[in-house]
Amino acid sequence: MYHSAIMKTFHVYIFKEIIVPFILGFAVFTFVLLMGRLINLAELVIAKGVPLADILRLLSYMLPSFSSISVPMSCLLAVLLAFGRLSSDNEITAMKAGGISLYGMLPPVIVFAALTCLITAAITVYALPWGNTSFKSLLYNVINLRVNVSLKDGVFNDDFPGLVIYVAKHDRESHLVSGVLIYDERKLEEPATIFARNGLIMTDPSRKSLRLRLIDGGVHRSRGESGYQLMKFATYDVSITFSKTQQIMPAYKESDLSFSELRTAMKQKDTDVKELRELAIEYHRRLAFPFACFVFACIGIPLGLQNRRSGKSSGFSLCIALLLLYYIFLSAGKTMGQKGTVTPMLAMWLPNLVFIGMGIYLFKKTAHEERILLFELPAMLLAWVQARVKAWRKAL
Repeated sequence: MYHSAIMKTFHVYIFKEIIVPFILGFAVFTFVLLMGRLINLAELVIAKGVPLADILRLLSYMLPSFSSISVPMSCLLAVLLAFGRLSSDNEITAMKAGGISLYGMLPPVIVFAALTCLITAAITVYALPWGNTSFKSLLYNVINLRVNVSLKDGVFNDDFPGLVIYVAKHDRESHLVSGVLIYDERKLEEPATIFARNGLIMTDPSRKSLRLRLIDGGVHRSRGESGYQLMKFATYDVSITFSKTQQIMPAYKESDLSFSELRTAMKQKDTDVKELRELAIEYHRRLAFPFACFVFACIGIPLGLQNRRSGKSSGFSLCIALLLLYYIFLSAGKTMGQKGTVTPMLAMWLPNLVFIGMGIYLFKKTAHEERILLFELPAMLLAWVQARVKAWRKAL
């Protein structure tokens, strides 16, 4: 009974040691990942007058895609720093002296890894597709708002790539415009000037596209050395694109699908082989990422203990190095999966298999206090250099 109470106290203590660096790591990693998008979003506020409330909503919709990455990363950092701190302050030695082995310290780490795994799974299964679809939908509405804001009465507007648009009158409620003049230089060899009596701003939510339907006008187009062309029209559509805005759109459409939609798409017989591989890779990626929390926790314990003398800065550097190595394996696996060299399941689970094997090996070595050559290489190399320098000085 007494021993059980002591073990519970130690487990709670270790768990609390992990929680604080996890929260700090999650905040730092999420902020770093968001920084790349903040510049593009800031442009919408400063240059285009998009409301700050919409920008905050866009940021909230992007959080699931970043959190699915930052939670496992923070798990690794938390375990590394916690066990590095416990070891550097000789608390691990005191626990071992009290009869608690390294295996006895595993329960709080396993509970913590299980919690982060469940959080990551909930994000990848439910929050990720919701966030991506909501982000695209809101961004599309922001683009529509941008058109209405940009087309001011009696002002030449050059916000749209390759187009200069002038409207005499713009009704923002009905989206009707009148007295339209457009200079279109998207085809540099054949620039065109378009006049129209009236027009209508049209949106296509399914295709996320915008068109300006012009009514009763003409197109004046230069034909280079061949001359000049005038084409009159009753109706004429001008498509509007947003090259800068599209840079902040999510890259992969597979990430917009829910788990059930992914499974349904994978079962369709008419699905292209290349597309089928992409769907399967996305499906197994969402399963493999949560399990990475267990992998990182397993490998973080022995690495944290071996790194006890180097401080927190070294622990953070080691964390970054491991994460880079993990994502190199992940990128290589994804490439092989896309080419069909390996199955999509193996492609996405390969980093976890490699790291869990490495973690088990290092944990056993550390638990039995056996020498690990990998961690002795820097000291051996330093000793060899010092010996060479000493021999060189004697020779002089």
